[in-house]
Amino acid sequence: MSKRCFVLDTNVLLHAPGCLRQFEENTVVVPVDVIEELDKFKTHNDELGRNARAVVRIIDEARQRGSLATGAPINDQGGTIVIDLKPVCLLEDGLRDDTPDNRIISVAYRLKREGYPVTIISKDVAMRVKSDALGIPAEDFESDKVPSPDDLYLGWRIHRCPAEFVERIHEGEQVSLDLEDVLPNEAILLRAEENPKRTALARPVHGWDGPGVRLRPFLSANAPVNGVSPRNLEQRVALELLLDPEVSLVTLVGKAGTGKTLLALVAGLYLTTKKHYYEKLLVSRPVMPLGRDIGYLPGTAEEKLMPWLKPIFDNMKFILRERTPGEADKKIMEMFKNNVVDVEPLTFIRGRSIHHQFMVVDECQNLTPHQIRTLVSRVGHETKLVLTGDPYQIDNPYLDSRSNGLTYVAERMKGQTVAGHVSFTKSERSRLASVAVEIL
Repeated sequence: MSKRCFVLDTNVLLHAPGCLRQFEENTVVVPVDVIEELDKFKTHNDELGRNARAVVRIIDEARQRGSLATGAPINDQGGTIVIDLKPVCLLEDGLRDDTPDNRIISVAYRLKREGYPVTIISKDVAMRVKSDALGIPAEDFESDKVPSPDDLYLGWRIHRCPAEFVERIHEGEQVSLDLEDVLPNEAILLRAEENPKRTALARPVHGWDGPGVRLRPFLSANAPVNGVSPRNLEQRVALELLLDPEVSLVTLVGKAGTGKTLLALVAGLYLTTKKHYYEKLLVSRPVMPLGRDIGYLPGTAEEKLMPWLKPIFDNMKFILRERTPGEADKKIMEMFKNNVVDVEPLTFIRGRSIHHQFMVVDECQNLTPHQIRTLVSRVGHETKLVLTGDPYQIDNPYLDSRSNGLTYVAERMKGQTVAGHVSFTKSERSRLASVAVEIL
């Protein structure tokens, strides 16, 4: 075998099918129990089924280049893949239960006894704990992880400069300043050196090839949008990105109550119903992992999704501000009837091309990087995609704050002119909500 042996758990392959090729010159060991579990998943008509079929195809391609018993080439770096069919050796003093997880661990234990430098790769924390207790190194799959949400860029920065530059921005002019590592859609809060209370918000000019960084004023006015005004600097920056049709992808990351979903819906309704930049406001949130069927409950897809979309409708009712009982509900139903607003289960996204729509996907921290790639790749001409979520409130057992799709896309897209990002830190829902987020 190669320099190191990596024994893969089933959940790793279902999470990222292409990981088989990412272990460089080392040997990937796939126990027969993993193959059997993949075989059970491959007939499913969902994301797990598609991933299982993709893994089986990759292994079959490797089989045509060599023997899976002794090691078939799996990548261009000299790595190999082995399907382990040897009898398992459950430990009498530990792994007594005959379960797939324990049999996978026992494969690694046998390889270790045979002298191979072996590591188990699993997204199951319990499996990593058991492996470590047996003296077998165990790791999570790290290649698609990004920095912690606490280390994500804010989407804006402060720069102190002479007051004349601040005034020129207020007068609608452009200015050039000596700034380093400015991202394409990063907001710059200019603060006058002579009077720190005098500030102005600006954005980089794309395509500038002159000295320094060319900054221009914000395109949107600091005024209420559909009756909703930004309450802090973060919300002001987010609204600027949301209202700019040239920014096709906006990621809003922050804790509960910071205004992410509300601002996305405010901008979507405004650009769809008032400015008519988009034909439809399409909203969704992961009811469950992308690709899972929404079931056989009676009613339309919208009726089935309604319980999970209640937060969306709560925000829309707040935006529409009913003066008489039932007025907001009536407006919402009219927009649905006229096909101006729509809800869409993520399970139906694959294979589609979504054009001329303002698309908001909430709770994206529960999507995997692969699912996010699938979602973003569906965006067609003149469509804006807004992804929101809190990476510290994840329900998916195989994701964490560094491996979820929301932080993944925010980090990977930060240098692109079509993408913008804001990290929210200040809760504006209520005083109680703000305190609860901090101390509970």
